Order: sequence, then C-alpha cells, then structure tokens
Amino acid sequence: MIDQGHQGQIKSVKPVLTVAHVTELSPADLHDLCDATDEAIRAGGGFGWVKLPARDVIERYWQGVLTMPARLLFVARMDGVVCGTAQLVVPVKNNEAQSFSVTLTANFIAPWGRGYGLARMLLEEVEKKALSEGYAVINLDVRETLDVAIRLYESMDYIHCGTHPFYAKVEDKMIKGRYYYKVIDPKAIGPEVD
Repeated sequence: MIDQGHQGQIKSVKPVLTVAHVTELSPADLHDLCDATDEAIRAGGGFGWVKLPARDVIERYWQGVLTMPARLLFVARMDGVVCGTAQLVVPVKNNEAQSFSVTLTANFIAPWGRGYGLARMLLEEVEKKALSEGYAVINLDVRETLDVAIRLYESMDYIHCGTHPFYAKVEDKMIKGRYYYKVIDPKAIGPEVD
C-alpha cells in the first residue's frame, strides 16, 4: 500500500496481517476464501485440485469443512481479506492409538498474499491451537515441487520422514510427495521409540 504523505512524499503502509481459528465464515469471507482458493489452484498449489472446479464446488467444499467436527479451519487475512488457510484434521474418537497427533492439510496462501510472513504466522497459530487442544505431534505431506512450502516447514523444525514416489499426478507427470512431522509436546511423547 502506498500513502501520499506530507509534501507529496510517498511512504508505504504495512498491511494488517491476522490469522485465526474460525468456526464460521460470513458470506464475504466465503467469497474471499473461494477467490484465494481459485488463485492457489491456478498457481499450482491447490491442495489436490489440479484443474479449477466450478465456483459452487469450491463454496460447498469450504462450507463442508466448517460442518466437520474432525476439521479445524484457520484463516489468514491481509487487511481483513481472507487470503489463505490451513486445516487440522483431528483423529476420530475411536482412534485411541493415534489420539496424540493431528494432520495439517489444505495449507496455502494466495499468490497476492505471499511474502508478508502470513504462512509462518498461520503455521504458528495452528501449532499453538494443536498444543492447547492436547496434541503432541503434527503430521503433514506436501508435493516435492512446492519448494517454498518445504523450506517453511523445514525452517520451523518439521522433520522429513519419508518420500512417496507416486504422490500426485499433474499434467500426466508423476510428482513425489514428502512426509513430515513435528513433535510440539515432547513430554506427551515420552522416551523416543526406535
């Protein structure tokens, strides 16, 4: 943003950046989120979508996320406009063996919102919420072509624990996937297991 200051001087105004866990979306937020999703898909990071679906499909997807108790939705905003998301998938109640871990998915920032630190802020908020809910480990997976996302995860101490050679197919080309985890509550894990 640019502001015409005193005596015609130009000064930049920093955007207001926020991230939050949300349980509902206003019609305007849903519209913004669908726009951001469109842009993320076009930029090649559409969390599974390769081709842009119809708008009503994207709207129903986000409305569905909000109705699922096993998903926690987080949104990133720049100057009040939703520009990205992340979801935590929590284990179902009968999965006692993995009740200590959650999975991060659908994590993206629209191209116009990148470069401001929102992806890091979003991930920090996700980790804080997971810890406050009693989870000890966050798991995630990502296409190996998403270099910026991989650098972010690794800079925030996510551990690469495996690669899947046939993770995704984009434009008839197989793409490897990388799997990561992060222990956010070492005390809840106990001694490491080999």
